Amino acid sequence: MADSRWLRLRIYIGEGDHYKGKPLYLYLLHLFHERGLKGATVYRGIAGYGSHSLIHHVDILRLSEDLPVVIEVIDTKEAIETILPEVRKLIKEGLITLEEVQVVFYGHSNRK
Repeated sequence: MADSRWLRLRIYIGEGDHYKGKPLYLYLLHLFHERGLKGATVYRGIAGYGSHSLIHHVDILRLSEDLPVVIEVIDTKEAIETILPEVRKLIKEGLITLEEVQVVFYGHSNRK
């Protein structure tokens, strides 16, 4: 699948966002896996702010923070467009972006 044009779906939410009693980022990760998307990655930020302009950051004196979380999925245009309506229903606060990306390599080794 060299030199293919795919889409990158990025979802910016807070670590404290939940859906059906589960962290939203985990719910989304499992949803993408169940729907057969090629892969997804969750990034946890160390600091950030969004539409409320409230800065969230790691504070050594607090055990938990509502840190920024980014979920990134790269797949074919068709696969992303199929899942996007469901994602839009799940995200109540945050940001969703789409970008076209050029995939130079996608694969794995057979080593275990």
